[in-house]
Amino acid sequence: MPVALYALAAAAFGIGMAEFVVVGILPAIAMDMHVDIPTAGQLVSYYALGVAVAAPILTALFSKYDRRKLTVGLMLLFGLANLLTTLAPSYSLLLLGRVLAGVVQGVFYSIATVIAADLVSKEKSGRAIGIVFSGMTIAIVSGVPAGAFITDWLNWRAAFAVISILGFVAMVALWFVLPANLKRPKPASVFKQLSVIGVPRMILVFLITGVGYGGSFIAYTYLSEILGQITGFSASAIGTILIFYGVAVVVGNIYAAKLADHKGPLKASAVIFVALAITLLLFGFVATNKFYVIPLIMIWGAAAFGSVPVLQLYVVQQAEKHFPHAVDASSSMNISAFNLGIAVGASVGGFVVAKYGLIATAPAAAAVVALSVLLIAYSGVLEAKDNKKLATNK
Repeated sequence: MPVALYALAAAAFGIGMAEFVVVGILPAIAMDMHVDIPTAGQLVSYYALGVAVAAPILTALFSKYDRRKLTVGLMLLFGLANLLTTLAPSYSLLLLGRVLAGVVQGVFYSIATVIAADLVSKEKSGRAIGIVFSGMTIAIVSGVPAGAFITDWLNWRAAFAVISILGFVAMVALWFVLPANLKRPKPASVFKQLSVIGVPRMILVFLITGVGYGGSFIAYTYLSEILGQITGFSASAIGTILIFYGVAVVVGNIYAAKLADHKGPLKASAVIFVALAITLLLFGFVATNKFYVIPLIMIWGAAAFGSVPVLQLYVVQQAEKHFPHAVDASSSMNISAFNLGIAVGASVGGFVVAKYGLIATAPAAAAVVALSVLLIAYSGVLEAKDNKKLATNK
């Protein structure tokens, strides 16, 4: 495989670490910036909002530019955004740094997917894309716990300084290893990207994604605070727990994909979100028990992040049926749905914490995830009607 794929994976690692590291160090940031936990939770929601806006719109706007220069420029902006986060003297500038980093992620993932596929022959494109996105998975397994350990050892600013350095190193690597003659796919207009919002069946898929995946972030955003204040774990112990969480994410991705291949993405999504809702509900009851919390957190990670490839597969399948002229645009919009779900989930979580306390985020998350199961069931009914109509026409 071309070395450029591994440079893209390294960039994805830094971006993945930036996205999720806040969850493990939220209490430290809140204390240092003199804000409460719900306010600090905006660092997650505003980042996700940056991704949600950037993914469909900026990808279309920048599609005509040289992909090598654009990718390198994105990593330069990423490094600077995290440098701003590192040095931010105020919470407002810290928030600005997070939004800018989120904007980079929204565009980078869309472009990196295209570049990876272009760097290899068609039969190897799946593996190439998998290598690039393995960077994000590795970030969840090792990067996020590393951020927690760095914060415990030094401070939270040191964790973002490391992320900034990773961004600059990836920028240099990409400049030297990406080919200068990368293909440019036919640019998609912003209108074409956004027109998918007008297709009812696609809206339903995006709702399933946003409600199901984003619902878990009502509690996940405040996980480190729950583990510290409610369960009684030390900061170093929380870092270790996040490693177990990351391992569960990897396992969940593998087996969820297999389940989708065997049962189909709709049934797989139903199983995953039922398991996630039950896990979140149980977590609320046993959050004070260190013995029960750890296995529940691992199931939580496996289910929540295992839903990602399944939902992406489902949106592609539905787009091929109901929006066939813009499958890529539908996939990009689903990425926005993921991150809009995170943004809303984190904000709702902040409201729940302020009104009812930390532990209330778990049952609230369970209720929202359960709502996604109802949406999946409704989508299943519509699919059954489609299949029946197709059989009648034959």
